[in-house]
This record gives sequence, structure tokens and C-alpha cells, in this order.
Amino acid sequence: MQKLGAEFFGTFWLVLGGCGSAVLAAAFPNVGIGLHGVSLAFGLTVLTMAYAIGHISGCHLNPAVSIGLWAGGRFPTKDLVPYIIAQVAGGLVAGGVLYLIASGKAGFDVTAGFASNGYGAHSPGGYSMQAALITEIVMTMMFLVVILGATDKRAPAGFAPIAIGLCLTLIHLISIPVTNTSVNPARSTGVALYAGGWAISQLWLFWIAPIIGAVLGAFVYKFIGSDER
Repeated sequence: MQKLGAEFFGTFWLVLGGCGSAVLAAAFPNVGIGLHGVSLAFGLTVLTMAYAIGHISGCHLNPAVSIGLWAGGRFPTKDLVPYIIAQVAGGLVAGGVLYLIASGKAGFDVTAGFASNGYGAHSPGGYSMQAALITEIVMTMMFLVVILGATDKRAPAGFAPIAIGLCLTLIHLISIPVTNTSVNPARSTGVALYAGGWAISQLWLFWIAPIIGAVLGAFVYKFIGSDER
């Protein structure tokens, strides 16, 4: 239960911090943080939680990461479903808290997007479903390669959270224009259920693509990172 609690609160922080920065601060008059600030915010949520709860639960905060670690032989099968449930629950509660905060401003319209991920007409840059699918698969694959490499027993100890947090920042800098960046089904679900409509109808892609990418990332690291001599 301690591990599941850590995953719940860690994912809560990721969604509240990352999506909160997009909803509340990205376009704030005169001092909006923009794409760069939102990218950094997502990276900082993972970096801070990795140091706070990494020693408790491993700080997955992401169903795709849990599945990728399982595929890479780093995570037991028996813990996979409980972790995913805790992560999605944390994302949904964070989405609810963010909704309560954001709706306190006159003119707030949750149907405008609420930091949801999308493609086609709902892609920030108007990118197609195919482009979104490729982006989410490749970005999640690289995220898993970095996670597995940075946490390898041969890697410098204590620096993994920095590498992982900066990797997530870079992923957002690349892919916010394409999909608003998911690479995390819990993050996508946590806001899509409040936005409703198109966000829910497109949510399938932001489960399937990150999971495919995570499994590919695990296989890639098994190939390039094997310590067999």
C-alpha cells in the first residue's frame, strides 16, 4: 500500500504540476510561461518526485513506464495492474483539483481542451492521427531507453532523476505542437475525462501509442544495454 500510495501521489503531482502549468500559466497575460515553461514543468514534476518517492515505489507515475519496465524484466507482473490503477486514480484526482481551481476564473471553458492530448483538429499544430501515433510511440520509446539506462546498476548513482526529468522536458519541447504531449496514459486520462467529447474519443491513441513505445524501448535497451560479456 505504501508503494501504491506513492504512485498515486506522484502521478497526482505530475498531472497537477504539468497540466496545471498548461491550463493556468501557459498563456497568462504578460508573464505566460509558454511551451518552454510547460515542458520544464512536466520535467520538474518527475525530477522532484523521483527524489521524493523513487526509493518507495520506483516513481513510475505512468502506466506505459510500468509496462515498459515489466517488459524489460525490471518490474514484477503481480504489481503491474495495481500500479496502473493507482496512477490513473492519481491523475483523475489531480484533474479534478485542477478543474476546481481553473473554474474559479470567469469565462473558463473546459471544452476548450483543458490540456488534453489530441490529433487532427485537436492537435496544437494541426498534425494528423498518423503523425500523432508515430510521435507518441517514438517519444515513449526514447523515454524508456533513458529510464532503463539511467537506472541501470552500471550508471552513476544518484543522477537518474535528473536525466529522466530532463528527458521528459525534451520530449515536451519536441512534441507539444504535435499532440500536446502525452507519453503517459494516466496524464491523458486525468484531464480528458473532464474535457469530455473529443478528448475522450481520441484518448485511445494516448493509451495504445505510449504502451507500444514503452515495450519497444524495453526491447531496444535489452539489445544495446545487455551487460553480458
